[in-house]
Amino acid sequence: MQDAYYTNTIALTGTDPEAKRRELREYFTATYEQYEKLFDLLADESAYYAQPNAQRHPIIFYFGHTAAFFINKLVVAKLTDRRINPEYESIFAIGVDEMEWDDLESAHYRWPELAKVRAYRDAVKAFVLEMIDAMELTLPIGWDDPAWIILMGIEHERIHLETSSMLFRELPVASLRPNALWPLCPEQGDAVQNELLEVPEGVVLHHADIRHPEYYGWDNEFGFKRTEVAGFKASRYLVSNGEFLPFVRSGGYTERRFWDDEGWRWVEQNGVTHPHFWVPEGEGYRYRALAQEIPMPWNWPVDVNALEAKAFCNWLSEQTGESLRLPTEDEWYRLHQHTGVRRVPPFGKDDGNINLTQYASATPVTANRHGEFYDVIGNVWQWCETAMHPFEGFVTHPVYDDFTVPTFDGKHAMIKGGSWISTGNETLARSRFAFRRHFHQHAGFRYVSGGQGAQDEIDIYETDGLISQYCEFHYGEEYFGVANFPRAMAELANEVMQGRRKGRALDLGCAVGRASFELGRYFDEVEGVDFSTRFIRHAIELKEKGRLAYYLKEEGELTRPVTRSLASFGLKGGNVAFWQGDACNLKSIFTGYDLIMALNLIDRLYDPALFLGTVHERLNEGGVLILSSPYTWQDDSTPKDKWLGGYRDGEHPVYTLEGLERLLGGRFELIRGPEAVEFVIRETKRKFQHSLSEVTVWVKR
Repeated sequence: MQDAYYTNTIALTGTDPEAKRRELREYFTATYEQYEKLFDLLADESAYYAQPNAQRHPIIFYFGHTAAFFINKLVVAKLTDRRINPEYESIFAIGVDEMEWDDLESAHYRWPELAKVRAYRDAVKAFVLEMIDAMELTLPIGWDDPAWIILMGIEHERIHLETSSMLFRELPVASLRPNALWPLCPEQGDAVQNELLEVPEGVVLHHADIRHPEYYGWDNEFGFKRTEVAGFKASRYLVSNGEFLPFVRSGGYTERRFWDDEGWRWVEQNGVTHPHFWVPEGEGYRYRALAQEIPMPWNWPVDVNALEAKAFCNWLSEQTGESLRLPTEDEWYRLHQHTGVRRVPPFGKDDGNINLTQYASATPVTANRHGEFYDVIGNVWQWCETAMHPFEGFVTHPVYDDFTVPTFDGKHAMIKGGSWISTGNETLARSRFAFRRHFHQHAGFRYVSGGQGAQDEIDIYETDGLISQYCEFHYGEEYFGVANFPRAMAELANEVMQGRRKGRALDLGCAVGRASFELGRYFDEVEGVDFSTRFIRHAIELKEKGRLAYYLKEEGELTRPVTRSLASFGLKGGNVAFWQGDACNLKSIFTGYDLIMALNLIDRLYDPALFLGTVHERLNEGGVLILSSPYTWQDDSTPKDKWLGGYRDGEHPVYTLEGLERLLGGRFELIRGPEAVEFVIRETKRKFQHSLSEVTVWVKR
């Protein structure tokens, strides 16, 4: 099959720009024409307007969508201001991500005639070829180059080559017309007995630098991650239709105990009793392939979603007494590494049933050997128990900033390894795709036992605007030359504590914890306390996972995802603990400190005098109290009769420093300050709060 089309993604490096231009032209043309050849499987024009899946548009949408994508992205990238057909570039712009099984409303779409869509595709093809011929092209091709946007369109169309073929499998057979370009594997037989084989422990290192890409990649593929993978056992073969059959016949789809809540809800709502591409026939089943039904190939891999795969693992665990599960993404990489499978193109027939090198269908699970295992890549995608998450250093491409971000919700499970129709970028070992767990793709699974399983690999992005502001305030960039405030205050504390005991420190009003972690550099023990459990949750997440993820507001409704890690700041947190607590009513266990620091806190307390009147009880003799505040007194946080300053007593203005001296003077000595320390809080890309916090340092008499 591959002989007819250029299916290997192209390298971005080279020494001859004009040779690379020709290669890019060939890759685009092959991609564009092969996509159209897939649609030649449709029996007649009416099939283009069929909607085989209620959560998807009619087929005609996908025929026009990939062409419109080229124009829309070229416009966004400011590489052209020319529109081929503004109406088509609107109606074919946005597909449907199956976020829920009921997320596509039954709306009325007036889809254009097929002949007009074909003419539109022809016009787009000519335009893109002109663009390739005329654009500046330097090597290596980088993230910001025009050729990257062309490759974005090419690889996007290759994704839709695969996802559109899935829709074809859901069309009535009468709507399709098989042809020789898309041949089925003729080899069928009985299921083979599966077995578990050892995969030794090892280190999986992912380091893809967006500044020096070797091949085109989607945003989630770039960044850094190092994982020490414990040894585990993995099934020699993918689970076949025959191996899956006993689960079906034993009532696996009717037994609640095998399913998690999400899976059981899916089963009940959809009345599922067998895999999606099994067609009941009498007491048995036939198999739905790309464009036809065939006798059930029991030795081919079963096509199921992640919910079914997990339920099968639970069932088989009960049958065998062995704890079985889906592999993690890192375990898949370790298996790939262990078996020595080729990582990058070119891929040929001997590498496996991938890249359209063998058939337009699956093949027996015993057909493609990779070391001791089979189908480490190819045949069908393999579900992982890992949810899609970003690597450290993740950034979105400004031209396609929503490619991956919607999947960072903990609900999209990853698939690895590619399928028989995975081509281009999809064939790379580093490619990372994820779908909702109820979604059907050309995907099956292998099971594993032992190892560590999925731990804390999921980043759930914080969407609350205030929390995100604090996350950025503590761990984000420094703006307008103003130093990071929590870090600066911890450094100030260290200066003050020179020559003093640095045993235990308390960070009151710690918010999301940066100052607590910074104090951990200098003190034996640090405790961070905040009234808000939402803030504390993020501080604890950083301590436990070492990273934090949140959305940063850009403008209006537009946001961008950000991940921060303790390691990037040289912080560890092993001697830091976080608690929820009320500064005005702290539990008695919070005592015996050499330092108490309360940053920008007193003007947010409901009774600051109560706090200041008892804080000495929690400090050791000679202990230090550091206060900072912009003195932004407001009734909604502090009743006016509780303000320490910022009001008039008759004609006399009362400033907060006077209130502090009145409350603390008897038990503390002011040894430093008042002095102003700047801080900047980012609200949006173009709006910032630039404030001065007045700092005073007191020592217990």
